[in-house]
Amino acid sequence: MTTYALISHTRGDDILAWRYGEIVTVRQYLGDVKQLAASLPPGKHMLNACSDRYHFAVGLGAALLTQKISLLPPTHTPEMMRQLRTLAPDVFCLADAPHAIELPGFAYQDAFAHGPSHTDPEAPCDIPLLPGEQAVADVFTSGSTGQPLPHRKTWGSLVRSARGEALRLGLDEAAPCTVVGTVPPQHMFGFESTVLLPMQSGGALHAGQPFYPADIVSAVKSVTRPRMLVSTPVHLRVLLASNIELPALDLVVSATAPMAPQLAQSCEARFEAPLFEIYGSTETGQIASRRTAQTAEWELFPLVTLTPHDERMWACGGHVEQVVPLNDVLQAIDNRHFLLHGRLEDLVNIAGKRNSLAYLNHHLNSIPGVLDGAFFMPDDSGHETVVRLVAFVVAPDMTAAAVQAALKERIDSIFLPRPLVLLDALPRNATGKLPRDVLEALARLHQSPAAQEGPPRAE
Repeated sequence: MTTYALISHTRGDDILAWRYGEIVTVRQYLGDVKQLAASLPPGKHMLNACSDRYHFAVGLGAALLTQKISLLPPTHTPEMMRQLRTLAPDVFCLADAPHAIELPGFAYQDAFAHGPSHTDPEAPCDIPLLPGEQAVADVFTSGSTGQPLPHRKTWGSLVRSARGEALRLGLDEAAPCTVVGTVPPQHMFGFESTVLLPMQSGGALHAGQPFYPADIVSAVKSVTRPRMLVSTPVHLRVLLASNIELPALDLVVSATAPMAPQLAQSCEARFEAPLFEIYGSTETGQIASRRTAQTAEWELFPLVTLTPHDERMWACGGHVEQVVPLNDVLQAIDNRHFLLHGRLEDLVNIAGKRNSLAYLNHHLNSIPGVLDGAFFMPDDSGHETVVRLVAFVVAPDMTAAAVQAALKERIDSIFLPRPLVLLDALPRNATGKLPRDVLEALARLHQSPAAQEGPPRAE
């Protein structure tokens, strides 16, 4: 039986986390994990809703020691909670702040009501070893293409994935890197790159989840170098547009949506650091990366392979324990490299002409003055009316007509959106994604007769 350590650190006084300007050592973390593990309710399934990234990591460790499965859904809506109760009737919610989650709850702070965990600084620092086949988490898809679905992750697959990422990014345990993340730890990208990556590369995690540009800058400045920022194209675009003086980084990592090379080049220049994009999915985890400012080609992680079958690519090998179909259109360059052409669901066919939403979104967001934008293709209702593309755009200093004119110079006119709706902000979730059901509701609202007669900009 293959076992893997809870963390790769070897010394009790190594730094594992930064919280509010103070450090948390490996010894303190292990003490907190054991104290929380001794206090958790008996249910086998736990919704880890801790917003503090360090608390989330302690909850993960406690769940591992007690062989509980962490449930990581994309949202905490009442409907999602009903799905969780159906999937796991014994589920309870671990949280570190007041919430409205409709599940039996356990407050993180209750485990430490009688004081913090106590550790002997002279005692040996024993790192728990865990079976590779131990079930760790059910991670749910984001819902951007439909109903969120759970995917089981084992400890071995998660550790191998994190170590593969550390190798690809050139992280060295001799010079531990601190990770600051703008994405939540409950999302697969945030889980892998802001929690598991530092835990399995000898690094440290920043406990916060900064959102606004000033908060991101403050979080980065609060930790020592080497340091890396894990974020999304949406967050990075807003951060660069804020004109705040940006601190130097040693690495930037982005995922959740393809990044334009111009944005990647701007990030590298402003942060004085290389930017890597991660490609993957909830089903596979991370499987490839690219340095977007220099190349459009993605390079697979060690031992991961792609095989074409039934008009799509299938991933397997390395930390991907089963053969998994991919929902994206990939073009193989050789056995280690590929190009990404968008999602299978993104392909649109209008009057015999084919295109992808990714291609259209690229051109929309390349228009000077457009801060954010997304095309959407409503479902075919089966009626005789023609289904039209819709675009939602954030462009404060432009009219809809001006955006349409700029688009007409870039794409075939048959793919011009009808309507093009100007918004103050797109309804992105915490990872920068746009759930399909939210876009459907927006499209219905703005395709109604009343909306067509209303003002061109939605409030």
